Amino acid sequence: MSVRAVTGPAPVHPGVGGAIESLFASQRRSAVENRAKFTLKARLAMLSRLKATMKRRENDIIGALYADFRKPESEVRLTELFPVYQEISHARRHLRSWLRPHRVHGSLGMFGTAAEVRYQAKGVCLIISPWNYPVNLSLGPLVSALAAGNTAIIKPSELTPATSALIRDIVAETFPRDLVAVCEGDAQVSQTLLDLPFDHIFFTGSPQVGKIVMAAAAKHLTSVTLELGGKSPTIIDSTANIEHAARKIVWGKFSNNGQTCIAPDHIYVARNKAKALVEALRNEIRRVYGQSDSQQKSGADYCRIVNPRHFERLCALIDDASARGATILEGGVRDPTQKYISPTLIGDTTPQMAISQEEIFGPVLPIIEFDDVNDVIEEINSGPKPLALYVFSKEREFADLIVENTSSGGVCINHNVVHFLHPNLPFGGANNSGIGSAHGFYGFKSFSHERAILRDKFSVLRLLFPPYTPSVKNMINLTVRILG
Repeated sequence: MSVRAVTGPAPVHPGVGGAIESLFASQRRSAVENRAKFTLKARLAMLSRLKATMKRRENDIIGALYADFRKPESEVRLTELFPVYQEISHARRHLRSWLRPHRVHGSLGMFGTAAEVRYQAKGVCLIISPWNYPVNLSLGPLVSALAAGNTAIIKPSELTPATSALIRDIVAETFPRDLVAVCEGDAQVSQTLLDLPFDHIFFTGSPQVGKIVMAAAAKHLTSVTLELGGKSPTIIDSTANIEHAARKIVWGKFSNNGQTCIAPDHIYVARNKAKALVEALRNEIRRVYGQSDSQQKSGADYCRIVNPRHFERLCALIDDASARGATILEGGVRDPTQKYISPTLIGDTTPQMAISQEEIFGPVLPIIEFDDVNDVIEEINSGPKPLALYVFSKEREFADLIVENTSSGGVCINHNVVHFLHPNLPFGGANNSGIGSAHGFYGFKSFSHERAILRDKFSVLRLLFPPYTPSVKNMINLTVRILG
């Protein structure tokens, strides 16, 4: 199937009800009619066209993300554009081998047969993307959906309206609507989409909304990939290089103003390294974002909170912690007119504080001292499984102890966040932090049905068919005893 460009005026945005149902029906017809036409060549062409449109609209993407929450240009290039470009390049490089039928080994019981697995498109897919990385988390999954040969409807977040409108335009410029389309709108649009019998749903967002998506999918027995979140911990032992850890943590935590699902949520640090860590983090924050409050606020490299509701939520977390005895170690400056909270370190938190129970998702980083790492492991295991877990240590045994005795979606040792960018690693959560995986082959697989195909060549299984005469019974008993 060749991908035809959309010409003429921008399409009417689908509303709720009939227009969305009509769009879904057209994509369902397209998915069935073009199943055999979504060849390797056609899929490669789709991916190339998407990349070309994004390249042409790079300045518009940068401008839209700045308009929505002042995301710096360099962050846009590194965290929004690069992951999608890499996903496209990786898929184009490996798609031929992914599509090739995979032969599987036989068994004595299947002697005389040949078997293989083929990856087949699931059909019509729904991609519900969040506001924090709207381009990356809309178009990245789309790459996997197209590589697998599906049609797709994207529902971007209404909280980043400039970027959502641009994603709509990029898709409309690149694909016919019966192949890929964008539905803008609020929760009512999302609910209308979730009421439809999609073949797969890819959702990125909070665990609370993830449960709603999964419940809706269950009504149609629709498969899901859920990229959720959680309180991703960082553990730093007494052997770690504190300066190196601080530099990586400040980048991983305060990029995008902390609005990253895999950002370090809180730090456990060996008590004898706590003061050194706080000082190193403070120095790194000031080196990167400015020595004074005014420099940090006016700097060009620091994003803003997406909207007043999230700003007020973060302020409430800080205020609750402070009222219960926590200490602001760095930052804490706020400006509601700009939805600005400076990079903030907070100490002396307790498990009873809201900041210790809720995913922070903002530029506030609690520092928790420990004496016995087993207490840290117990505390991590007492809560929901996080999306990511980070360990900083020079001792492999210490890192292995953490990895072997905890569960999380992913792990970085002596780094953070960057596992998201590795094209050959599955990215996803565990239970409360997610279901299924994305990126590279794993994303292709999530949007594909693994179809088992068996060919009978000279199988002797017919000797075990009824009527169950004494000789057939003996043959069955012998087969079970020897091969079972």
